Amino acid sequence: MTRLFFPFLVSLALAVPAAAFDAVTPPLPEGLEDTKDQEKKEEPALPPGLFGEAPPSLPPGLGGTPDTDAANKMDSRDSGFHGLDLTGFAETRLGFRTQSDPNQKAASIAEARLQLSFEKAFSLGTLSVTGDLLFDPVAGSYKPRLESGRGAIDLREANFLARPTSFADLKIGRQVLTWGTGDLLFINDMFPKDWNAFFIGRDEEYLKAPSDAVKLAMFSDFANLDVVYTPRFDADRYIDGRRLSYFHPGYNSVVGRNAVVNANRPDSWFSEDEIALRLHRNIGAAEVAVYFYDGYQKSPNSMDPVSGQATFPRLRTYGASLRKPMFSGITNIEIGFYDSRGDNAGTNPFVPNGEFRFLAGYERELASELTGSVQYYLEHMADYDAYRTTLPAGFAAKDKNRHVLTARLTKLAMNQTLTWSLFAYYSPSDQDAYLRPKVSYKLTDAWLLEGGANWFIGKNDYNFFGQFERNSNIFAAVRYSF
Repeated sequence: MTRLFFPFLVSLALAVPAAAFDAVTPPLPEGLEDTKDQEKKEEPALPPGLFGEAPPSLPPGLGGTPDTDAANKMDSRDSGFHGLDLTGFAETRLGFRTQSDPNQKAASIAEARLQLSFEKAFSLGTLSVTGDLLFDPVAGSYKPRLESGRGAIDLREANFLARPTSFADLKIGRQVLTWGTGDLLFINDMFPKDWNAFFIGRDEEYLKAPSDAVKLAMFSDFANLDVVYTPRFDADRYIDGRRLSYFHPGYNSVVGRNAVVNANRPDSWFSEDEIALRLHRNIGAAEVAVYFYDGYQKSPNSMDPVSGQATFPRLRTYGASLRKPMFSGITNIEIGFYDSRGDNAGTNPFVPNGEFRFLAGYERELASELTGSVQYYLEHMADYDAYRTTLPAGFAAKDKNRHVLTARLTKLAMNQTLTWSLFAYYSPSDQDAYLRPKVSYKLTDAWLLEGGANWFIGKNDYNFFGQFERNSNIFAAVRYSF
């Protein structure tokens, strides 16, 4: 279905008379920006090249003349190195577990990272590439694996952005995608996440993993439509035991490197694909959106009972969101239904049941340079009686309703060079919690110092945050940006 639907939609969009669309993208508030504004956020304009002076002119007889060398030098000063805008950072990040884990190394992270980003503008559009070079002895392997992010190279972005018509933008290639209203909680954002990076203490930006996709954004006076087609399924960079220990129901215990997940991942181009749609607009001061996704569960949370191999079951989601100013702050509400295509009746104990999900949040300034936010999140399992009836003996039963509360506090000090922050999750139904305190200090515009922790607390090993208790860690980082 998705193979035929996406080319048809692109053809239809480009065939619509331009008069039906406004050539100028209507401005939208934060959270539901039009594509131009979104691109500015996701891909900020980079400063001119950082190579300073152009390469020195060659001696006579070795290429060029004094006049052409001078012209080349002037061009390099005006447009960067061969017209490239190059930025990046170098970083060292170290972290250690606070508890002993027989199935993991004592160090949670010990990496040196160099990120390089560049843009090149052409008459037809803009080419953007961002890649990270990594040295990480904790991982123990340097063979590049671009899908999982492991190895010496992590390609974050490699895409081409064009505007084929006055009412549509088209981005093709590897890109980091995000939508929805939650703060570190996701309902309708079905793009890949990197939970390993998040829990071992990497910067928060690395929670979002890249997608290899085509994004078509169309805008009109009525509403804006985003269509993302992924020709081959992009999974989460999920927790598999290599870096973090997790609860394995088959072993009925927490395991790690002794039981690395070997999942059967959908891997066929154009047949095992994904499509995501978002229709969004403003109604007064409110930002409203509806969502659709057809693909697979992003992490391997089902199992083949014959082989025992983890699998990614089929999934289709429907959702909506609302975000608006209220009570001197910002309120957001988001809902979603997860239609488990592999088990519509909820009678297969090896495939997740369908779920209704709900999120409500509120954020405001509490005092000068102090902001706070809270969220309530609910997962309601459908066909719960069928789930309990078919649950294998010895397996811990999930609750029908999983409740999660979050709170975020951020304090700026010392002319906003010092930032204190705390993000906390607490589940009263699971009786577990996750705390993420962090402090950062800008020595200069280029140098940044950072320290923090990932602290897991749980009554039971089989609950989501409780299973990670032995992965609790502290970390510190030094970053130089250029």
